[in-house]
Amino acid sequence: MIFHNPSGAPELACEQCGCRWFDRMHGTCYECGSQVPAEAIAEFDRALQAFWAKSAGKEGPASVPGAKPPADA
Repeated sequence: MIFHNPSGAPELACEQCGCRWFDRMHGTCYECGSQVPAEAIAEFDRALQAFWAKSAGKEGPASVPGAKPPADA
């Protein structure tokens, strides 16, 4: 499940409980322990790429700590 924060950036949320906090080492939700599906991660990556593309036209590449920048940045 993808939410958008106030700045418009996408955030991945748990499909089971809606929590936005994940254990990235184990790929599970901190709240309910559900595994994060690969499809959800792929959907988030696409949403993030779209956000970067949209943001690049406004003020240069978006900076997201810990995220990989777009290949053309």
